[in-house]
Amino acid sequence: MHKKNNASITLKKVILCSILLIFIMGISVLAVNSRLDNVKIILSNNYEMEVVTDKTKVSDILEENHIILLDDEKVTPDINEEITDNQTIRITKIEEEVEFAQEEKNDISVEEILNENYSSITEKIVTEQVEIPFETITKDVSNGGSKQNKVVQEGENGLKEVIYRIKYQNEEEIEKEEISSKILKEPKNKIIEVQTRQVTSRSNTSRTSGGQTISSGTYIVTAYCSCSKCCGKTNGMTASGTKATAGRTVAAPSNFAFGTKLKINGKIYVVEDRGGAIQGNRIDIYMSSHTQALAWGKRTCTVEVVN
Repeated sequence: MHKKNNASITLKKVILCSILLIFIMGISVLAVNSRLDNVKIILSNNYEMEVVTDKTKVSDILEENHIILLDDEKVTPDINEEITDNQTIRITKIEEEVEFAQEEKNDISVEEILNENYSSITEKIVTEQVEIPFETITKDVSNGGSKQNKVVQEGENGLKEVIYRIKYQNEEEIEKEEISSKILKEPKNKIIEVQTRQVTSRSNTSRTSGGQTISSGTYIVTAYCSCSKCCGKTNGMTASGTKATAGRTVAAPSNFAFGTKLKINGKIYVVEDRGGAIQGNRIDIYMSSHTQALAWGKRTCTVEVVN
């Protein structure tokens, strides 16, 4: 009886030791399978976070930390892959990836793109002094004692002060607008006494109109239109009371009577208008638009009085 009891106790000890051994081995296996790792997760807004996990698959780690990929986001490594040796998961915007690839391909920096396409426009108020060119006036002295042309007064340029509003982009001028101007010095006209040949054909170099002698010769010919910039009014009515007409109307000094016909560059015009600046050897041709007047500019032409 005593021997049976000892055998039973021994068997119980063996079974208990076996159970303990199996339990210890199970814990060891579980510990091995449950190895914890530190993993860095970088979000698309560059926020970094470190998590401790026993997962190795990217999708499992993100799910465990309640991170959901948006439609425009991409994860590296791929969501179905295992994490890499550097233990880092990076989430980026798909558009940024494309822009970065394009930028790298063209080897252009962000600063260069911004400087080229988004440079600011600066505005400055600038004061400049501009010369006013003098005019040349000829006087017919055919009936005088002088037998040759003679300069009786030398011309001298005037000077005006002009204030501009100027816009710059990339240090280059892109727009210039005149704000105001002030004459500092009036120009001094050049006066020449000339001898004109007397001929009996239709191209007489001089004729009398209202007691004044008007002469063919060289004139400064400019152009104007019926806008307020040119005339200070917009009705197109001339000083003679006629309607200004392109290809016909010219403004001339008062020594040319209204209706006088002038041949300029081979074309016949009629004196129908006056102007405050139209003095001496200056003639203004009427144009149908301001653009055409600007295109004509200022020219020196031979003007012939037509009988």
